[in-house]
Formats: sequence, C-alpha cells, structure tokens
Amino acid sequence: MAPVHAPIRPGESTADLCDRLGPLARVCGAPLRAYGGLRQACAPVATLRAQGSADGVRAWLEQPGEGRILVIDGGGVPEQALLGDRLAALGLATGWRGAIVHGAVRDVAALAAMDFAVLALGATPRRAAGGGAGAPGCALDLAGVRVAPGDWVCLDRDGVVFVSAPRARGTACSARRP
Repeated sequence: MAPVHAPIRPGESTADLCDRLGPLARVCGAPLRAYGGLRQACAPVATLRAQGSADGVRAWLEQPGEGRILVIDGGGVPEQALLGDRLAALGLATGWRGAIVHGAVRDVAALAAMDFAVLALGATPRRAAGGGAGAPGCALDLAGVRVAPGDWVCLDRDGVVFVSAPRARGTACSARRP
C-alpha cells in the first residue's frame, strides 16, 4: 500500500510529539482509560456522534477501516457502553486500528486481549440501546479539543494527542497502513 504521511515519527512518544509540535499538538484532557491491547498507535481519525446508540458504531466498523481510529462522541454517558468485544472484533477484522469513546465500553477483559486500541471514560456491563446511526463524519469536541475527520490521533501511555490534517500532511515522516 502507498505510504501515508503521519505527524509522528516512528517510535516517537506523544510527549516528544508535543515537544516538537508545540501548540499544534492538541492534548485531549478527557480522563480516558486504555482498555484495548494496543497501547500505542498513530492513525488518521474518523468521527461519529453516537449518543445513546451503538448502531452507528457498528455501521462505521463494518466499513473498511484502512488503519484509522474511530473517535466516538457518546456524550460522556457512563451508563451505556457504545463498544464491546464484538464490535471491537468487527473493527479489527475490517482494518480499524482502534476506537476512542467519549463514553463507556464493556467486555474489558476481552478488549485487553485484542490488538486494538480502545480508550474510554469508563466501563459498564450495560450496552447502549439501538436507535439511530448517529452523525458520522462531523467535527467533535472532546473535553475542549476539536477533532475532525482526517485529523490524526497519536496515543500511548502518556495520553492522547490530536494533530490537524493539514499539519499531518506537512510533516516529513511516512508510516505504512496496516
């Protein structure tokens, strides 16, 4: 596959990325916890506003992921999981690198065993009710950080950093899509 430009250099941590890009590196201040087995990743972003329904999450993850990470605005609701082991397995099978959920997930033991990045505010055993596809492909606000489709997200044990798409294209490094 053709190389894509990434805002992170191979092996570069989010801390080093912040040092290098300064204010262009937008650090997500939401108290996200890592649940997936993949703990370091850098990938283009797809976005979904999916408050109260996992239907849109399934619809996105059924599509070819092309190495992207799905950023889901679940409104910060802790009582309903928007992602669990089945949806994560679907995403993994269709080429997604992971999901960041501004809300809850479930099946955390199974998620930890997957080579899939999953970050969320918390976990609950209750799944979200159905009821709509949500709003795919829109700009989101996660704890004061604007996230748009095509932006890049880099994550590791230090945190989550977003870089706008124009800045990502203007960097010198290349990464291969999985």
